[in-house]
Amino acid sequence: MYIASKPDDMEYAVLGWPDDGPKIRLDYERFSYAGKFVMSNTGKAVVRAERPSERPPVSFGDESVVAAIAFNEDRTDDGTMWLRYVTVHADRRGEGIGPKLTRFTTERIHDRGYHRVRIAVNNPYAYQALYRAGFGFTGEDTGLAELVLEHPRPVAGRERYQDGLDRYRERDLSSGERAFLASKEGATPPRE
Repeated sequence: MYIASKPDDMEYAVLGWPDDGPKIRLDYERFSYAGKFVMSNTGKAVVRAERPSERPPVSFGDESVVAAIAFNEDRTDDGTMWLRYVTVHADRRGEGIGPKLTRFTTERIHDRGYHRVRIAVNNPYAYQALYRAGFGFTGEDTGLAELVLEHPRPVAGRERYQDGLDRYRERDLSSGERAFLASKEGATPPRE
């Protein structure tokens, strides 16, 4: 297990790689995709609150976990790792924890010799968060309403960033998503 403490009083850790079969139990009422983290075919990385006062409430599972990522190798390219699920405790969303954990996990993946890290995202908020973590839109989608982003960024610049946002603008969106996308009209990609 690789652990690093960060200045924000959070502990970032890779609990194990896909071959290690790590599992973590997350409170399904507080974490999106909680059931995916008990699967043993993906690696796991987490952020833990070091101080009990920073720990959000959970009904069960590790109360110190505030965010988690599950990841595994691409089936057709052994130099590519996919981030499968990124989840942040409902009470801690919007604090930038997801992008920080994504950067940490991506660095560890590159340290293990993988040349590319990819993720498929289905909403504009995740798209923005991944850009803040250094990912960029590939111009591809999965066919399941998910846009594919990768690290290192394949193409820099406003045009590619806006292309991805435009694809979301074509969808049936919530009023919050529409307002978010309107606020990004013509914007340059966010800084890491």
